[in-house]
Amino acid sequence: MIISDPPELKHAPVYRYNRFFRPMFEKACKAEMETFAMMREPISWLGSWYKYLQRPFLNGNPKSTAEISFDDFILAYMKGDKPPVANVGSQVKFLEPRPNRTKVDHLFRYEDQAGWTAFLEDRFKRPLNLERLNVSAGSKPILSADVEMRFKRKMADEFDLWNSIQTQS
Repeated sequence: MIISDPPELKHAPVYRYNRFFRPMFEKACKAEMETFAMMREPISWLGSWYKYLQRPFLNGNPKSTAEISFDDFILAYMKGDKPPVANVGSQVKFLEPRPNRTKVDHLFRYEDQAGWTAFLEDRFKRPLNLERLNVSAGSKPILSADVEMRFKRKMADEFDLWNSIQTQS
């Protein structure tokens, strides 16, 4: 099953899976599904958001990063009351288990593409040839050492989760 729209279901966090998809599978298929997710290294993840929000059609929009540095984007992300430009969610919240014990069964680092590809090939019992799509243009954003240190301290839960994921390859 491929869900391509709306984005709220296309990229369903655990709480949305628990609310919409899990009951459907249990009732319609009489099955409990295995869940699979990837988490990206936190700075790389925000770097991807930063580049994505630089698309020209967003110019002048409060969500555009075209006029701010990556440092300023990260500093805005660390605020308790995030401005629109930095209101991009949290991987920890996205993956957070639910009180009814619904959780991600198989969590991979996004960067461990060989590991998660091997896992999927094993599940599908066939080789996969995956194209790289949806890649943001431009070079990797640069984060100053000071802001990186502050970010790692403030968002330690994001790094703790990412660091807890064992690589498979």
